[in-house]
Amino acid sequence: MSYLVGKIALDITAGAPNNARGENNIGEVKQMWVGRNRHPYVSAQAFRRWVRDSLPAEVAVSPVTRSGSKANQQAYTAGRPDLYLDDDLFGYMVALKDGSYQRDTVLATGTLVSVVPRNPTRDFGTMSRGFGPDENPVIHEHEHYSAELAADILVDLPRVGVFQLQGSGLRRNLTDTAAQEAESAGAQRTTFRGLDSIGLPIEQRRRRVAVLLNTLAEVRGGAKRALHYGERSPALVLLAPLKGGNNPFTRVLAARAVREDHGYPHLETVFDAEVLRQEIAAWSDELDGPVQVGWAPGFLADQRERVRDELDDLITAGDVIIDHPRTVLRGLAKRFEAGEHDEWFEDPLR
Repeated sequence: MSYLVGKIALDITAGAPNNARGENNIGEVKQMWVGRNRHPYVSAQAFRRWVRDSLPAEVAVSPVTRSGSKANQQAYTAGRPDLYLDDDLFGYMVALKDGSYQRDTVLATGTLVSVVPRNPTRDFGTMSRGFGPDENPVIHEHEHYSAELAADILVDLPRVGVFQLQGSGLRRNLTDTAAQEAESAGAQRTTFRGLDSIGLPIEQRRRRVAVLLNTLAEVRGGAKRALHYGERSPALVLLAPLKGGNNPFTRVLAARAVREDHGYPHLETVFDAEVLRQEIAAWSDELDGPVQVGWAPGFLADQRERVRDELDDLITAGDVIIDHPRTVLRGLAKRFEAGEHDEWFEDPLR
């Protein structure tokens, strides 16, 4: 098996989880235009920062080095995926005069975009505490919104704990010295996707995937928590083991007109069970296990039970599992740690 692919969604209520560059003392949220419609979003960089910051305290993270000044600054991590889980899973680039090397991400995340168009609201505020009776307040404004945000997600399982040595420059994951140190600590030489590499023991690889899944179940973060605190763990997560890097489940969440509002279609976020059914059928030769859907009760109103009914035959057959996001993610993490999915770390010939 090669990949865990799927979808992740957040439920934002009167939130401002990711700020844009403000103007004229107005704090704006990140948003994009699609035709005439505005869609708030959380950047992939922001979400990845939330995941990184939500890692367990006992997990050592890669130290960051900052160098240069003014326009010629750079910042980079240690570039040691053998030592640091975040370097392994999130990737890095280290470009120095005496050598450059990098690692592409194992955890690929899309931009979390509002499924349905939403116009952010401006909140007017003042600061006058401690001012004299004749002093004017300081005026400020900021945006916030309510929306269901969704993004694609992919985990390249065979690359977890496996590091490329072959090639020059940015094709390499490790320096020669780092590779020797990794081997001395237990990593073994291997050939991976046609290239000389080294791999960590399977126990460490299992543990790293489990930590990632457990962390996704309990993501915390976001901007403006003093004024717009909200839960940022997934309201919905869909994961399926697929033998290739495609993601056929990107369209299971969609905007649908559910009624008319003053002559205009009223759009709502809908989980399309028929899309999921057809994608499972089309990709049945590539699927290597059930499609697991973690769905928080109350998210998308009563759709959870409707989808259960519509997919009852697939649920009975074991092709689809629907449970709470935390239960799905933590359960999958336990099975990884127990070695039940070791075959997913193998990279099949295609």
